Amino acid sequence: MATVNIYLNFLGECEEAFLFYKSVFGGEFSYLGRFKDMPKQQEETSLPKEMENKIMHVGLPISKETILMGSDTCEAWTKEYKRGNNFSISVNLENKEEADRIFKLLSEDGEIQVPMADAFWGDYFGQLNDKYGINWMVMCSSE
Repeated sequence: MATVNIYLNFLGECEEAFLFYKSVFGGEFSYLGRFKDMPKQQEETSLPKEMENKIMHVGLPISKETILMGSDTCEAWTKEYKRGNNFSISVNLENKEEADRIFKLLSEDGEIQVPMADAFWGDYFGQLNDKYGINWMVMCSSE
């Protein structure tokens, strides 16, 4: 069975926002990682100095089934960012075959941003905008 979560993006306010959400919903972060902690990539693009301490990924469980997730971005990476379009729907599937099937169907007549592949954090992951302009993250956990 798939699980669906919302993934929020911020222009440098992710940590502040998630501390606020934590005060509202309670609980503890399941993960909080900063851009400076990412492994170096072979095709390394230079990370703007102001982004080093910003949030690469954070997860806050808000129920047994739902995790509110987020990260920071910067205008150089997301020129079309504006409040209101700063989210993606994240679908976590049980196996790679189902992830590939869902990704293929969602990406028809859309735009693939990140093809499905094994990610450095261990999950199988891809990202796209569908033909209606909705941002999707499709993944299969390695666990």
